[in-house]
Amino acid sequence: MSGGVRIGQGFDIHRLVAGRPLRLGGVEIPFERGLLGHSDGDAVLHAVCDALLGAIAAGDIGTHFPDSEPRYHGADSAVLLAEVTRLLGERGYAVGNVDVNVLAEQPRLAPHFAAMRQRIAAVLGVPVDAVSVKARTLEGLGEIGRGEAIAALAVCTVVRGDG
Repeated sequence: MSGGVRIGQGFDIHRLVAGRPLRLGGVEIPFERGLLGHSDGDAVLHAVCDALLGAIAAGDIGTHFPDSEPRYHGADSAVLLAEVTRLLGERGYAVGNVDVNVLAEQPRLAPHFAAMRQRIAAVLGVPVDAVSVKARTLEGLGEIGRGEAIAALAVCTVVRGDG
């Protein structure tokens, strides 16, 4: 495996539905709908998982945690992210930084950014200043703009090494 620093990117999108809690970045956010998914539907943590897995060329979240596997039904995505972080370490890498952009028309997410950053940093075992979370609306365009879904994009660096 080559390189001291690698970059990965991840993306996830889930439909908003009634009757589920909204979890983003490992934080429950008050809202009348939540994200539909086999696990808890946390699009932020799923995108981070995919970014990290991509950085080490280890496939994607569906490869490691398939929705055909009953044990992942309703799973806490923070547990999945912790497993990805463990795999990263096994391969000789550590997280450098993570940058996440959440695409959502509503709810307003800015009040939750600090909690999301802290939760993600804690799971990854990095300082909170190594995690960025921000959000954008789609100005009413498409399924996200109509409030039917929430998506997340993540970019990360991983560093090889001994420290």
